[in-house]
Amino acid sequence: MTLAEAPVREDVNLVEVRKLRHIYGKGGGGHLVVLDDVDLTLKTNEIVGLLGRSGSGKSTLLRAISGLIRPTEGTVMVRDAPGDDTAHGVAMVFQSFALFPWLTVLQNVELGLEAKGVPADERRKRAIDAIDLIGLDGFETAYPKELSGGMRQRVGLARALVVQPAILLMDEPFSALDVLTAETLRTDLLDLWCEGRMPIRSILMVTHNIEEAVLMCDRILVFASNPGHIIAEIKVDLPQPRKRLDPAFRALVDDIYARMTAKPANQPVREGAFPGMGIGMALTHISTNTLAGMMESLSQPPYSGKAELPTLASELQLEADELLPIAETLQLMRFAEIEGRMIRLTPAGKRYAVAEVDARKQLFAQHLLTYVPLAAHIRRVLDDRASHQAPARRFRDELEDFMSEDYAEETLAAVVGWGRYAEVFAYREAADLFSLEDPG
Repeated sequence: MTLAEAPVREDVNLVEVRKLRHIYGKGGGGHLVVLDDVDLTLKTNEIVGLLGRSGSGKSTLLRAISGLIRPTEGTVMVRDAPGDDTAHGVAMVFQSFALFPWLTVLQNVELGLEAKGVPADERRKRAIDAIDLIGLDGFETAYPKELSGGMRQRVGLARALVVQPAILLMDEPFSALDVLTAETLRTDLLDLWCEGRMPIRSILMVTHNIEEAVLMCDRILVFASNPGHIIAEIKVDLPQPRKRLDPAFRALVDDIYARMTAKPANQPVREGAFPGMGIGMALTHISTNTLAGMMESLSQPPYSGKAELPTLASELQLEADELLPIAETLQLMRFAEIEGRMIRLTPAGKRYAVAEVDARKQLFAQHLLTYVPLAAHIRRVLDDRASHQAPARRFRDELEDFMSEDYAEETLAAVVGWGRYAEVFAYREAADLFSLEDPG
């Protein structure tokens, strides 16, 4: 059977994930729960998207399904496509192209078949078929350095398809590409899928791009973080090909934005603090220039202080994974409020947008110390010490009781940047030291 001769798909479960939980160990004997109580079913003849912010465990789930990691708890069952003795197992396309630079396109595509012991003649024929299918015929002898990013990702796709898997796993396959290249590759992949020209029976893809999920997927599972878990399952009933300007398409995008920004119903809200996490709240390192630019944009026409998040993302050319951390940081610091898919500047945000530099710094300092517990904690420690100094390691260790080392580092970097701008404390990188005054 060639790649183009895929049999009729049957409606059965190819993947079943039940009560999956995964924990990563940390230094000092601690642990971090990445996924908790995740249930997922993947049927034949569907594309399912795992949609959520970076760090919500989507890629970890994909790796558990692929067999690259063993989950801490729960079960993962993967079956072959019924009635088809050629389509079996899973193959994966990664965000990075993951090609061997010393091998040609043909050799890279053949690699998986060679590992499976497929004879050379059959290996070459199947690899050429796969290369032709994804539109790279004529480049069989080229090396990865000779190819554009989009062409290299096509090689990764051919390498996955050539083993004729029942299930194709894709981990943000278009995120490393420019907008136009990503759109072309996305459209070509959908055409191959809709025409039944690929041997695969189902696709499970990780994305943080809301429009991409609505464009491609039959179902969307929305993930929340800390730990990663599914908060919504959305069926996409729009016919292919889908159009971004279709009112039904826009309505679905708006609904997903609202779901991703909604606060959990059981999460307490305390006055003077963002929903109840103290210094253990993970922060995204957003520059003060970016925050200021967003407040300025929102304060001016056509927004005049408020905007719909999907509209803002489209007009500012920001993906959800870029826009939401900015919006949520402004909300954290009470410069904006998010309600559903709408963001509004608060009176403080409006004042900030039109203030002079010194007035902006004073306002930012007030909000930073009032609404960001970690910043207030660092300042209190510095105030209480006779030397007015403290090693950054002390605060990293505290953060790592709540989060991974990477998140602790980003959280501390965020507070360092904001604190320096507001002049509430200084930080010397060479000494890794906080102080109230920078001796230079």
